[in-house]
This record gives sequence, structure tokens and C-alpha cells, in this order.
Amino acid sequence: MKPSEVILSKAKNLNISPLHFGLLCNGRVLAVFAALIATSAMCQAQAPPACGANASSTISTDRPQITNTSTVVPCGSLQFENGFEQTGSAGHQGFDAPETSVRFGIANKTELRLGLPNCLFHDNTGSAIANGASDLLLGFKQQLGPTHGFDVSLIPSVSLPVGANAISSHGYDPSVQVPWSRSLTKMWTVAGQLSLFDPTSIGRRNVTGQASVYFDRALGSVWDAYVEYSGAFAQRGGPQHSVDFGAAYKISPHQQLDLHCNFGFASAIPSHAIGLGYSVRFQLIRAKGKT
Repeated sequence: MKPSEVILSKAKNLNISPLHFGLLCNGRVLAVFAALIATSAMCQAQAPPACGANASSTISTDRPQITNTSTVVPCGSLQFENGFEQTGSAGHQGFDAPETSVRFGIANKTELRLGLPNCLFHDNTGSAIANGASDLLLGFKQQLGPTHGFDVSLIPSVSLPVGANAISSHGYDPSVQVPWSRSLTKMWTVAGQLSLFDPTSIGRRNVTGQASVYFDRALGSVWDAYVEYSGAFAQRGGPQHSVDFGAAYKISPHQQLDLHCNFGFASAIPSHAIGLGYSVRFQLIRAKGKT
């Protein structure tokens, strides 16, 4: 019997038209086919790594560049980035420390961020530049990549006015940063960042945009060096351009030393800065079976 004859025979037995019977059969076949596709996709989909599964990954820091890293710290990791910087401008010197940034991974692509108050000291006590502690910074980072070869993240944050009276902005100042990076070769990486700040200056908001880009060159397995350009453009005040050079050395997979030298090309920023830093990462949560 031909397939068409089978359909007609079954349609008569069910007391429905051949057309309706054919649609019913095709609908069931499509439903079964869709179910098979969905089941296959579910089987092939990989579950996200357990928190702590990336505990052995190499440390990746925001410092010493102006541009933040485009990736987050591993889930369950607590990372401290610290530094000391000497600045110079018009014959006067300034110092700041400890430049501590705390990063804690709460998910595979999310971290909490805390920028502790920085202690500022200037030798020119007769100028309007004050000494004391800066404001506190709270935020988080959400990694959006990798996508099309790029790592991209979003960093919203807000500063809290807890600093010294002469240094604090006395406002809750929001900001958002979008760092990105892409590997060019095994040894070369290009990265950059777009930022928007809304700081309080003398009781008024001064919306400021900033863009930066740098090229990084791996020098073996533990050294890398970079050169970076950054430009800031405020609603009030002229543009601020700077060029930054630096290097980083990984003492161990979870520890790093860094050195950088910055040159500014605007009267509102230091003409030069030299900084040293030390960063370390601790794994507080480990995946089952990991030691």
C-alpha cells in the first residue's frame, strides 16, 4: 500500500478528513523533532565552572596602567593591589600610598570592588594642595566577553565622601568604565578603556570623559612591558593628556611586582610620576576536589 493510501485509510477510521489527519501527523513529527533538538542542545551545553575552579589561573591586575583589566578575578578569590607613587610638578613633590584596591570574585564573571582611601602628602604646604586621605570607592565589575576575540567588562562605581575635609569632593560621585582587550599575537596585546566620571568640584558637577589605549608585550613567561596613552576631557577645564610606561614581574602565579613612569602634558596634572606596586591574590573558596 502506498503512503497516501495509508493516510486515507487511517483518516477514514478516525472519522476525520485526510487533510486534518496529515496536519496532525506532521505536527507530531515536528514536535518530536523539536524535542530531539532541544534534548541534544541541553546535552551539549556546558554548565558554568564551579566557584573556585579557576583558582590556579595567573594573577591579572588593574595596575599599573590607567586602563583596568578587562577580566574579573576568579570566583572565590580575594585580590589586593597596592602601590606607592611619587609625583612632581613645578618643582614640588607629592607622595601617595597605599593605593589599595580590593577585588573579590562573587561569580564566574562578577567581582566586587573596593578602593580604600589613599593617603596624600605634598611638600609644598604653602600651596592650596592639601594633605590627608582621599574618598572611598565602591563598585563592581561585570565581564561581558569574550566576544569576537575581545574581552569586555562594565565597571559601575561610586565614591563616598569619607576623605579629609580639604581633599574630599563632599559628594557621591558616580562613574562607569568599559575596559576591553584583544590578543594580537602570542606576545602582543592591545587594550583600552572608555570612562565617564561625574565628580563634584567646588560644589558643582564636572562631567569628565576619559579614553585610554595601551600596547603590552610579553617578555617571556613572567615579565611584560607596556606603553599607554590617556586623555581626559572635562566639562570645565582643558584636556589632560598623559603617556605611561611600565613593566610587571610575576613573582609567582598569584603575586606581582610592577613599576611605571607617567608624563603629563597639562598644568592640572603632575608633569611626571613614578610608582611601584605589589599585588597578591588569595583563594578563599575552592571547587570540590581542588586543593
